[in-house]
Amino acid sequence: KDLMRNSKAMGCFYVESPAMRMLLGKLRCSDYLTLVAASSIIRPGVSSSGMMKAYIERFHITQKGGSYESIHPIMDELMRETYGVMVYQEDVIRVAHYFAGLTLTEADVLRRGMSGKYRSREEFQRVKDRFFEGCRERKYDPKITERVWFEIESFAGYSFAKGHSASYAVESYQSLYLKAHYPLEFMVGVINNFGGFYRTEFYFHEARMNGGNIQAPSVNHSDYLTTIEGDEIYIGFIHIKSLEAKLGQAIPLERQKKGDYKSVENFLKRNPTIGLEQLRILIRLGSFRFTGKTKQQLLWESMLYFGNLKAKPTTTIDLFDTEPSEYPLPSLQRNAFEDAFDEIELLGFPLCNPFDLLASKEYGNVRANELHQYKGKSVHIVGYIITTKDARTMRTKEHMAFGTFYDVHGDVFDTVHFPQSARQFPFRGRGFYNLKGKVIEEFGVYVIDVNWMDKLPMINKRGDKAFAESLASTP
Repeated sequence: KDLMRNSKAMGCFYVESPAMRMLLGKLRCSDYLTLVAASSIIRPGVSSSGMMKAYIERFHITQKGGSYESIHPIMDELMRETYGVMVYQEDVIRVAHYFAGLTLTEADVLRRGMSGKYRSREEFQRVKDRFFEGCRERKYDPKITERVWFEIESFAGYSFAKGHSASYAVESYQSLYLKAHYPLEFMVGVINNFGGFYRTEFYFHEARMNGGNIQAPSVNHSDYLTTIEGDEIYIGFIHIKSLEAKLGQAIPLERQKKGDYKSVENFLKRNPTIGLEQLRILIRLGSFRFTGKTKQQLLWESMLYFGNLKAKPTTTIDLFDTEPSEYPLPSLQRNAFEDAFDEIELLGFPLCNPFDLLASKEYGNVRANELHQYKGKSVHIVGYIITTKDARTMRTKEHMAFGTFYDVHGDVFDTVHFPQSARQFPFRGRGFYNLKGKVIEEFGVYVIDVNWMDKLPMINKRGDKAFAESLASTP
């Protein structure tokens, strides 16, 4: 219940998108029936017609013991469970039959027509005419008739049957239960499913926010898919760009057969098909960190190994599995951020806090979990972008946008960019944004109405380039 009420459903089936998370927050959703209704009113037709807002308003009025004015008493009687708002396809049938007097057959023709399943346009037009005729016979105010028909029309192609919504809600509820009680195991399952709303990076982030320690791929711990050992989550080889799938599957199989790898040379002998380039990828990601050697040392040893391999007679067979001789190497300097840039290039994201890679350490005057204290006030915050969505205004059809970010502490916040802001300050790809705007609130959910935005540079151009290349290669 806490996950639903507080918009923390990332990773959960059908309820993880920004729009759905905010809807559940506005409804203070805490039970299955509310979740069923939410699964339907989020659909474009219902939400764009204003019925979603009406549902939320009436929900809150009812929760406070008040009463609301519906379009017509019959509408309220027919849909008391949803506060007189048409939410499901069945509601179209009930309204057409009980409100306008259509037969059930005619009402179903109307429902099918709104779903784009015409038997014939002539038949649909005849039923539509019968709807208005029936309303006139019952002496309804024409404005009421037009409004009811408008709500019916909003279902065109975008509505759920109640059974459909209920089945979605069952899976959503099960997902929420698993996330609430087994957050790390659940997030690993989401990561391995590869079918969520967000990029994989943010499911790893969500696991970290729930107490998981995200570990780079390790030849002695990782499998092809991501695995969990206690609180340690080992990224699977499947996530490494340019690593051959056969190799990613062979590494854990060989380890299961003959035990952990003892060194890089031991690894190479047990995986003889691997080439230097594939080995370099694993070394750059720290997959041999169990050796206690630096990446430079491991790369040097690898080149020596392959050089000696070429010079070694092919008829020579090693009788014993001996460890290689150690050679003294000069001290090799490495920037502390090189690992993060390697991770961005090879995994698509860094394993450190991304904010460590920002050139500036100025993160604004507010944090995501403090927005409720700044309602109606101007704020300044730096965010790492999670996702964006383009949209159009209802009346003028101008371009606007929505954004979802997390702050330096990893907490998620949402933004709205109305047409003027969207034109002046467009999103410019993945990375960090400096945001200024006013905190607005609707039914207990807080977002930032952005009036100024600028993209921030990273500590060097390699990071910006790696982010750009990673975004371009993301499917």
